[in-house]
Amino acid sequence: MAQAASDGLVPVVSDPVSIYGQQGWDVEKSRYAELGRKFEEAFGCRPDVLARSPGRVNLIGEHIDYEGYAVFPMAIHQDTVVALRVGGDTLQIHNTQQEQYPAKDFPVDPKQAVDVKQHTWANYFVAAYKGVYDYISDKGMEAPAPSGLQVMIDGRVPTGSGLSSSSALVCASALGVLAVHGTCGLQLKQADIAEFTCRCERYVGTESGGMDQAISIMARPGVAKLVEFNPVRATDVALPPGASFVVANSLAVSNKAETATGRYNLRVVECRLASAVVALKLGLSVCEAVKIETLGQLQRHITASTSIDSFTTCIEAVNEHLHGGEYSISEVGELVGVTLPELFSSSTSSLKVLEAKQAAGKGFKLKDRALHVYSEAKRVHDFKRVCESNEDTSSKLKALGSLMNASHESCRDLYECSCPELEDLVSAALKAGALGSRLTGAGWGGCTVSLVLESKVDAFISEVTHLFYSSKLEQGVITTGQLQGCIFATKPSSGAAVLMRGAER
Repeated sequence: MAQAASDGLVPVVSDPVSIYGQQGWDVEKSRYAELGRKFEEAFGCRPDVLARSPGRVNLIGEHIDYEGYAVFPMAIHQDTVVALRVGGDTLQIHNTQQEQYPAKDFPVDPKQAVDVKQHTWANYFVAAYKGVYDYISDKGMEAPAPSGLQVMIDGRVPTGSGLSSSSALVCASALGVLAVHGTCGLQLKQADIAEFTCRCERYVGTESGGMDQAISIMARPGVAKLVEFNPVRATDVALPPGASFVVANSLAVSNKAETATGRYNLRVVECRLASAVVALKLGLSVCEAVKIETLGQLQRHITASTSIDSFTTCIEAVNEHLHGGEYSISEVGELVGVTLPELFSSSTSSLKVLEAKQAAGKGFKLKDRALHVYSEAKRVHDFKRVCESNEDTSSKLKALGSLMNASHESCRDLYECSCPELEDLVSAALKAGALGSRLTGAGWGGCTVSLVLESKVDAFISEVTHLFYSSKLEQGVITTGQLQGCIFATKPSSGAAVLMRGAER
């Protein structure tokens, strides 16, 4: 009998219909057959096991997971599938799209370093492989002897789009490695996998907060999730009837691992500095203040309350104790009482941020970043409250749209993670009748998500195509055949699963 996700375990199935549904599997079947064919072509045999993990769209709650706050994502139907078998004496990592993602070989040593200076798509598999051995060690279990693996990967989550293609690859790869070795008898706890796959991505130089991995592993069809952290846990939240979410790709690519130093990881550094400075202003000692690593931890020093209203108190504290504009490196160092290289000595990625800022002669924006995090964290809980309220559906949808619009404005103005293409796409969505529209994912490119009445989805997609994509089609940026993958309506989909041998046939 197949393991069910409701057990808190990663589903292990032999029938893919239980994951995709019959209609979905009718679409996916040929893809799996092609994956199996290419695996056999590359390695001379069929795979022993497959694992899949989906991309996600975050409905609200951007750049706050790494600060310890809850987020509100749902899985999308696009996923990454990894086929594996034990064989050979290296990690042979192939891709069905070999022209774009050429095959790579790596040693089997789980202690090998990931070469972040020579970033390659296959680094994500190596990060997952290393993470599996870390996980097994942390659990005090006997690790399988490192052995060669033959791997074929098929990813359908658009890369650089803000739909978490990297996390889908890491999660599917980690599950595949665990499954091919029969680890834990495949009694794999979803929360455990979500926790350690978050750490995996740090091997490729990204300070991931955990949202992407949590929803990719723990998603269920038909519901969004309020995902909380420390420890990771997820609560089902039903969305109002008549609501549909349309994802649209801005076509501006932002590869998180390659741009992290000047964007994603910089924001992590700025939030930690904001936390330390406010803590000192509140009277904490230097020793106490430098131990506060997130704005979530700082909140417990500002207010003992955990109510939604407590975020207002935090916003007031930020407005009182932080000035606008930039803080120079020397100014922050004097305020916190230690040099910034000392403060971040345990984080290689953060030290790279400091080096880049020093070289550019630039400073850090602390007030704006903290204001975004606290206001966005409050919007997540407001979003859940609206979904669960007794208001009529029309009022709910209007309120949710307003929260999404406010989120986008904060991402654009306070966190500065938008870009011209995203702004154009949000503008087109609102003109086309979206109740709310915002960037989703890390930003600086990638996708938007728009709340649209289910009855108006087709008209909405047609109008956004006219307003935004028609010029891209004329210029040859995309083809008509690619358009369907650029803008699509989605419902909450299934999370990660292990598919036993034969699913690819």
